[in-house]
Amino acid sequence: MSTTASTTAPARGAGVVVDHAPPALGPLGLFTLLLGAALPLIDFFIVNVALPTIDHDLAAGPAMLELVVAGYGLSYAVLLVLGGRLGDLFGRRRLFLVGMAAFGLTSLACGLAPDAWTLVGARVAQGASAALMLPQVLATIHSSTTGARRAKALSLYGATAGLAMVAGQILGGILVAADLAGSGWRAIFLVNVPVAVAGLLLAVRTVPETRSERPAPVDVLGTLLLGLALLTLLAPLTEGRASGWPLWTWVALGIFPFAAWAFWRVELRADRQGRTPLVPPSLLGLVSLRRGLALVLPFSIGFGGFMFVIAVALQQGLGMGAVVSGLALVPMAVAFFGASLAGPRLVRRWGTRIITAGGLLQALGIGLLALTAWHSWPDLSAWSLLPGMAVAGFGQGLQLPVLFRVVLSEVPADRAGVGSGVMVTAQQSALALGVATLGSLFLSLAASGSMGTALTVTLLVQLAAVVLTILLSLRLPRVVS
Repeated sequence: MSTTASTTAPARGAGVVVDHAPPALGPLGLFTLLLGAALPLIDFFIVNVALPTIDHDLAAGPAMLELVVAGYGLSYAVLLVLGGRLGDLFGRRRLFLVGMAAFGLTSLACGLAPDAWTLVGARVAQGASAALMLPQVLATIHSSTTGARRAKALSLYGATAGLAMVAGQILGGILVAADLAGSGWRAIFLVNVPVAVAGLLLAVRTVPETRSERPAPVDVLGTLLLGLALLTLLAPLTEGRASGWPLWTWVALGIFPFAAWAFWRVELRADRQGRTPLVPPSLLGLVSLRRGLALVLPFSIGFGGFMFVIAVALQQGLGMGAVVSGLALVPMAVAFFGASLAGPRLVRRWGTRIITAGGLLQALGIGLLALTAWHSWPDLSAWSLLPGMAVAGFGQGLQLPVLFRVVLSEVPADRAGVGSGVMVTAQQSALALGVATLGSLFLSLAASGSMGTALTVTLLVQLAAVVLTILLSLRLPRVVS
């Protein structure tokens, strides 16, 4: 009799199941997961082009508009790691379904919001729903694929993430301008409802259930301290400029380093005692994860800030409509998609040096955009931005999908939820930090001088972040699995 492991179910009453083969993730299941990954990222950026109409309809004001953006980003970033842990504990498909259903309901609440405060509350709930859904995507891919299939799935995830961030503003501009049935800006949220319903129906049939073989209980203290650290950093940086930097913003920023230190000490102690903390410091012992995350941070800070700033500059500075300002990003989206498709083949030949090459191209593109803004303002047009947008997008497309593979390449399958939660939290926090820092820099410079000068200076600051990513990419492991 052959001793090869069998997938045949054991007889009734058998005491041991010896088959631990991961459930297979098919093409339609992967599509469903990528749909779930795209929705939260699209909704982070889709509001950028709708802010002027939201302000007009709800009399929101600058501070409230900042909360519409920040409320989603804050709850999303704070709860992502917890969402990954809950998926490990209760089942990733189950949490994906719960998150998808909640995302559809909270999107409906956003679309029907009668006033600004209701919209802010619904956005906070929408961000929390996204935090339940998104970590399950990477964790499921990591647990239900191997080898070349995993590499392809992670590349597609990276491509989806990048495209979603760009497509959010393009789609937002089209929906606002279309004014479907007189819905105006509300359509950017209401469109999520049928998509969420379709995602639920597909997920029930096509997404396999996976969970950690050794699920750990929720680290309550670690969760609270991580939430406090992120809130005390992101909330004042996001709201400070619009609110006139009141006392609470400085108090919060003063608390942040102590909250971050307390979080790290609590996690380190739990790890040493053999318990499973929310963010195991031992994960940072993985060279690929540690160095990959160090690169994710400046990349995402620059990307998040760029997307916010370009939307404000084109609409408020140049008076472009929502559609035109959104379509100005199409060359970036197309180039990103093309680079993402080429990425897996290039990685097999050149390894992680393709990330370095992508950074150099992105730097060239951002430099072209800064030069164009400096020379052509206020006669800037979507056509004049096209070369810089295309080159920058191609460079980003060579970086992001490969970077996700690098970060997760050494993470054990039973820690997939934790690893993906840590990575997405780093990315999301950095995106929000980019909006807060580069956005505040741009708006402050624009208020005291020319918006064209403000755009040029902000792009040059982003260029410095890109140079940092290029240098950090040289420290990545040369080969990625």
